Amino acid sequence: MTFDKVKELMISTLSCDGDKIKPEATIADDLGIDSLDAVELVMALEEEYSIKIPDEELGNMETVGDIVSCVEKYKAQ
Repeated sequence: MTFDKVKELMISTLSCDGDKIKPEATIADDLGIDSLDAVELVMALEEEYSIKIPDEELGNMETVGDIVSCVEKYKAQ
């Protein structure tokens, strides 16, 4: 499942608290991920899934669920 892999990457790349990573968790408020962390996470996701996530997608990612949806969208292409 994509969520589980995204969660793993968030823990390993950003040292996020795994207990806080839920689909509805907000990236900034709940997890404390800033814009530099978000870029680092996107790079890890791109490498893991061999996809390219356009920069403009970063602004659309507000929750962990948004990240999972974005990964699934670009994996399908």
